[in-house]
Amino acid sequence: MSLCNYQHFILSSLLVLLLGINNVKSEHEDYKTYIVHMDHSLKPSSFLTHETWHRAILRSLSNPVHDKDMLLYSYNHVMHGFSARLTPSQAAEIKKSPAHIAIRKEKSGKLFTTHSPQFMGLTHSSGLWNASSYGEGVIIGIIDTGVWPESESFNDKGMPPVPTRWKGKCQNSTINPFPCNRKLIGAQVFLKGSQAAGESDSPDDTPRDFYGHGTHTSSTAAGNHVPGASQFGYAQGVARGIATAAHVAMYKVSPTRSSMESDVLAAMDQAIADGVDIMSLSLGFDPTPYFQDVIAIASLSAVQKGIAVICAAGNYYSPNTTHNAAPWITTVGAGTLDRSFTATVTLGNDQTFEGKSEFPNRALVIHTPLYYGKSDFDKAICRNGALNESEVSGKVVLCDDNNSTGAFEQAEELSRNGAVAGILISDSVPFYINQLRIPTLNLPSSSRATTLIRKYATEAAADATVKIMRFVLTRLGTKPAPQVAYFSSRGPDPINPNILKPDVIAPGADVLAAYPPIKPVQLFDNYALASDYALLSGTSMSAPHVAGVTALLKAVHPEWSPAAIRSALMTTAYTTDNNGTTLTDEATNLPATPLDYGAGHINPNKAMDPGLIYDIDWQGYVDFLCGLGYSVTEMKAIIRQSQWNCSDEGTDVNYPSFVAMFNASSPNVKNFTRVVTNVGDGQSVYHAVVETTYGMMIRVEPTALTFTNKYQKKNFVVSVQAYGKTPPVTYGYLKWVDQNGHIVSSPVVVLNS
Repeated sequence: MSLCNYQHFILSSLLVLLLGINNVKSEHEDYKTYIVHMDHSLKPSSFLTHETWHRAILRSLSNPVHDKDMLLYSYNHVMHGFSARLTPSQAAEIKKSPAHIAIRKEKSGKLFTTHSPQFMGLTHSSGLWNASSYGEGVIIGIIDTGVWPESESFNDKGMPPVPTRWKGKCQNSTINPFPCNRKLIGAQVFLKGSQAAGESDSPDDTPRDFYGHGTHTSSTAAGNHVPGASQFGYAQGVARGIATAAHVAMYKVSPTRSSMESDVLAAMDQAIADGVDIMSLSLGFDPTPYFQDVIAIASLSAVQKGIAVICAAGNYYSPNTTHNAAPWITTVGAGTLDRSFTATVTLGNDQTFEGKSEFPNRALVIHTPLYYGKSDFDKAICRNGALNESEVSGKVVLCDDNNSTGAFEQAEELSRNGAVAGILISDSVPFYINQLRIPTLNLPSSSRATTLIRKYATEAAADATVKIMRFVLTRLGTKPAPQVAYFSSRGPDPINPNILKPDVIAPGADVLAAYPPIKPVQLFDNYALASDYALLSGTSMSAPHVAGVTALLKAVHPEWSPAAIRSALMTTAYTTDNNGTTLTDEATNLPATPLDYGAGHINPNKAMDPGLIYDIDWQGYVDFLCGLGYSVTEMKAIIRQSQWNCSDEGTDVNYPSFVAMFNASSPNVKNFTRVVTNVGDGQSVYHAVVETTYGMMIRVEPTALTFTNKYQKKNFVVSVQAYGKTPPVTYGYLKWVDQNGHIVSSPVVVLNS
């Protein structure tokens, strides 16, 4: 027997002795998660680490699954031991080991986290988080307002070393020292344009974030784990970014809300030189042709070097308002979460109602008169200047709905006149509800609760009271969710409606993330309240979610191009909510369309294995630009080359979505040529499945694609036809479905003018 075989024999014998292996296993046992405490002093010296010992134990059990699938965690600090997926028989085997201390089934508990990773399906036990090692080794460059480096979200506990390819720096300041580490690996300032325009009067060129936006977005994308985070008790739990093991580099381009093109362009230029893998921009400029759009220009340079660029679509809520919509950019709209922050009110008749609130105070409003000025229209809606302090001071005021007066204006009127609290009936929930200065509970105008509260206040009149109002309640499982957030910008894209934008939506409403402790989150009774974590809403919040998911996908598939990653996100996105119905618009509660949500809401775990991808190389983007009819000068401005070749493909870029535009003078049929690459199983057959609505027809040729090896490419043609009296917008889907469960879905939109 060789020395190697002898050592293997001794090791196997030792494990058998330790575990007392019993090879008898009952049939049909279910796997459960067990937490196992081990005596680490009994670890055999042949194992260099506890994790290798734990894996060896699992491999030695009877009928084991591969230890990679069994082992969830190996613990060294909170306890010595591990958690694993085991059957009762396997758990019984471990109990026989001399090193065993205790073993128990894992208990389930209520969810107390910042929630958006879980809402997107990211879990520790399986899927994209595990496969990507949480984005380890990936560098995300954030173009924003700076970062607060002392935030716990940027602690580097458990972080791997800084990649050797990193060429960036940590820009310090004599006035304001700025520490970097293995999480926050770089931070630089680009404010010369802002200073020249008089937008920044700070003499200290520090990357530190005094505004809050950049701290929030960067921690959303890649913040480390922080237990016990909340905004004044709301959304309490473990704060974590999407790619917790990825590195962050901050490029500060704005001291406040505004930024200058020169600063943004310089920052993106530096990010490319530094070696980032991903850029995330939650800012934008007015839409202009691509050759004038600094973000489009810089992004094309980045994509040419393999850097994925993720941008917010904008918060302009109406059609034709998408920003950052060049086809080489992943453009992100905002969706809601299945989480709500609420307060309850119990009236004098003992009826209790729940409404939206983010008021920070845990104090109760108890036994207080309820005022409702129904006899006076302006008073009833709490219009600015309508209330008398003598009538409402010290009372809870019911403010009725009005199209011209939103909840923010109503709350301000109550605050000015000394009201104790407000019940605000309004369909216009303020964008920054956490900035209301008075305890408020918000209700939609059409709800049953609203009808009953009005009825009680009217009938009880001067005797109407509020028994109690409670605040700081967090509810999960809100339906419907996700919805397209009311503020999210919509298509068609004003620059090129032939490209469907936004590409996808992601969580962007009431997102909890890190915030500078010197920046007030809310004003209450003339006091500024600060918090290390804040709830913010906007496509600014949804874009870093996608940047984080892109980092995870980049870690799993380093060979994928930015277009391939975007394709995977789009073709695996979903378009139904937790009611099982088509995604709705938060503003109207009516069905939304791909002009609102693009391909749908991202599904990170499915994006890891999309089956097919629509890839686009450099020449594909050049051909797209050639088809736009740009002059030689305009082409040079955007592709930064003096010579190029144009094919006859025109604007039909190899995109994972389709837009057919028709008018009275144009043909009612449009053909699209596409190429898909097999990134799934080597041998697979995909069949075309089309879903249409009235007024459109979709034909595909061929109707089946047969692949014999991985990375093989196949062409197909899609014909879209409009007929009859079609509405301005109608849409359907082309789905390629294979025998292994892959569904590669693309929206097909018809625009009629």
